[in-house]
Amino acid sequence: MTTKTEVKKFLNYLSNTWEQVVQNEEKSIDKATELIFDSCKDGGRFYIFGSGHSHMVAEEIYIRAGGLAYVKGILPPEVMLHQMPNKSTYMERLDGYAKNMLSLYKVEAGDSIMVVSNSGRNNIPVEMCIEAKKLGANVIALTSMEHTQSVSSRHESGKNIYEIADVTIDNHAPKGDAAYRIEGVEADLGPTSDFTGIGIAQSVIIGVISRLKEAELEIPVFKSSNLDGADEYNDRLFNQYYGYWK
Repeated sequence: MTTKTEVKKFLNYLSNTWEQVVQNEEKSIDKATELIFDSCKDGGRFYIFGSGHSHMVAEEIYIRAGGLAYVKGILPPEVMLHQMPNKSTYMERLDGYAKNMLSLYKVEAGDSIMVVSNSGRNNIPVEMCIEAKKLGANVIALTSMEHTQSVSSRHESGKNIYEIADVTIDNHAPKGDAAYRIEGVEADLGPTSDFTGIGIAQSVIIGVISRLKEAELEIPVFKSSNLDGADEYNDRLFNQYYGYWK
């Protein structure tokens, strides 16, 4: 098989995976947008958290062109990948960390939070869901149902995030995430959780903005800082939505 043919085959693999999201997740995405809209219109915020590679989904909708200013990313560097290999993997299995993060970021009753975790089994994302619900926040899980239903929780509750959340959105990634095969290559390839996760996260933002428009409420959306005149516009949103903590 030529390189060109293999690339085309993988592109079709991506397309088929995304089609599963399109066919199956519209209702769950709509439920999530309803919860987030209710938070925004009542003066709350939409928080998003992911560790390891899942942090990229959180970062995708936080302070960027087309991004909604109600979004607050919970992005502590300790659970990202840029500092040291495997650090985020070990950190994600600690107890007590998520509860402190929710306190630091001032998550409150009436807010909404999306927790992104492909396996949905590790201590921090599970604790994030449990403690956010205790605070009275709406909890949305973005996870792989194929993966999470095939593994046990590492948290003392015995639950994975989909068992705690008010709404669960399936990213339709396979167990282990990387599952594309090339003959003669030992390891699985082509993980899809961030590919579909980013599309889902952006779909949620579009849904929330649509609801804000229907309700005739302010729609605070950032412009690209590389467009002329955008800096002044964006600075106003930064000052209004990020110049203080609730």
